[in-house]
Amino acid sequence: MSAIFTGWRKASASGEGNCVEVGAIVDAPRRARDVLIRDSKNPSGGKLCVAPAAWGRFLGSLRT
Repeated sequence: MSAIFTGWRKASASGEGNCVEVGAIVDAPRRARDVLIRDSKNPSGGKLCVAPAAWGRFLGSLRT
């Protein structure tokens, strides 16, 4: 089973300021295997790779 990178995306509300971009590596049928995070101002720099469950918990903590 081959993995596919979904590409980078950022929040539409981020504008041109400081923000991060998020991408995912998915297996068929489009189930996230890894979530990747990078600094949009330094796209060739380091990337953080986290499990989808960890990313979900992080997003959940922002909503409370």
